[in-house]
Amino acid sequence: QVQLVESGGGLVLPGGSLRLSCAASGVRDSIYNMGWYRQAPGKQREMVAERTLFGPTDYADAVKGRFTFSRDNAKNTAHLQMYRLKLEDTAVYFCYVRPSAGTSQEYWGQGTQVTVSS
Repeated sequence: QVQLVESGGGLVLPGGSLRLSCAASGVRDSIYNMGWYRQAPGKQREMVAERTLFGPTDYADAVKGRFTFSRDNAKNTAHLQMYRLKLEDTAVYFCYVRPSAGTSQEYWGQGTQVTVSS
């Protein structure tokens, strides 16, 4: 019954900005790990940004300085603010949740398309 609902994807010009949101339901608050992954055509799924309850955010090298991750531990929401978007940022972006460090449970959203094109 766990659901991760993503929103905010769309079409944007190179150099533009976009903000993705994820809302988790059916899961406890204070989720251990939340983050964003993406998969472009012909490429493997890769981590974009994620953060555990107390650790710093882990960013992919390709997005450092351009993307900002945030999360609300009480509301079980997460956001990815993307600036100075590039063509290579085009991908399906997925919200990721691991409720607890002590179990193997993990969940994925359905994905939201981000297309950077002129």
